[in-house]
Amino acid sequence: MHPYSPPRPAASDSPASDSPLCRPPASHSPASPSPRLWAGALATAALVAALVPGASGAHATGLAEAADNPYERGPAPTVASIEADRGPYAVSQTPVARGAVSGFGGGTIYYPTSTADGTFGAVAVVPGFTGTQSSLAWLGPRIASQGFVVFTIDTVTVLDQPASRGGQLLAALDYLTGGSAVSGRIDRARLGVMGHSMGGGGALEAAKSRTSLKAAVPLTAWSLDRTWPEVRTPTLVVGADGDTVAPVASHSEPFYTSLPGSLDKAYLELKGATHNAPNTPNTTIAKYSVSWLKRFIDNDTRYEQFLCPLPQPGPAIAEYRGNCPHHG
Repeated sequence: MHPYSPPRPAASDSPASDSPLCRPPASHSPASPSPRLWAGALATAALVAALVPGASGAHATGLAEAADNPYERGPAPTVASIEADRGPYAVSQTPVARGAVSGFGGGTIYYPTSTADGTFGAVAVVPGFTGTQSSLAWLGPRIASQGFVVFTIDTVTVLDQPASRGGQLLAALDYLTGGSAVSGRIDRARLGVMGHSMGGGGALEAAKSRTSLKAAVPLTAWSLDRTWPEVRTPTLVVGADGDTVAPVASHSEPFYTSLPGSLDKAYLELKGATHNAPNTPNTTIAKYSVSWLKRFIDNDTRYEQFLCPLPQPGPAIAEYRGNCPHHG
């Protein structure tokens, strides 16, 4: 394991030191407190509200909201917090050798160093045609620091097509939750996928194949399959107005419109961006990807404010479509 070192380090990008995975965590809280514990907490809040003048509202409401959303991780979000290079969690990383796995080409796992908050949702990320995990490495610590385990993977060959990349995303998630050194940190019921270009097509393929996935984020996706009515996973489709490899008119837009109308879905078109926009740090991609993953993998309704009402076109957004409010 080695601490993450971004290609262009800055003071704000410095990660926390790693912690060995060979030692079990000193303490490990469950993903959600027991119903008995919640009941006691809520009863206490009600008693305080009744006995102490002015003590009612916020505290009791906050406990009730937490009980409704037991997978919330981290402090209440702000625009600044979701646009920041790093979130509230210190991040460690561990490499996974190609020869140690089957079904995909290895990769790098980024994860919150602390176990104090219990388990986390997990996201597998795959690159595009001829690409390697390094092209999307910036997403690893950026998303992990918001409270996720993130696995940026290499493919079996760099020429693999979208259907193969979708299968490899699922193989990576299976390894992550089953045989990886961080499996104990993950809630295996809360998983998502992301991918760029043919990897974005792969993310759609994975969501089509495994409807239990909680979120999918295809980034400037490319696929010969233009319709996805089978997808049941909340999906954020990200396109770019200057994409000449996978033009939005023939890729991202029909991908989005073909998703079921009843599905929680959104279409974000980046302004002044090209097909390779996801390969370098991008605040707009990170902001809405984090919000989408938080909203649907963690069921964290605190992030709904960044998705509904629909974001408006501006310097970084050419277009945004979606259904609001969300159902999930």
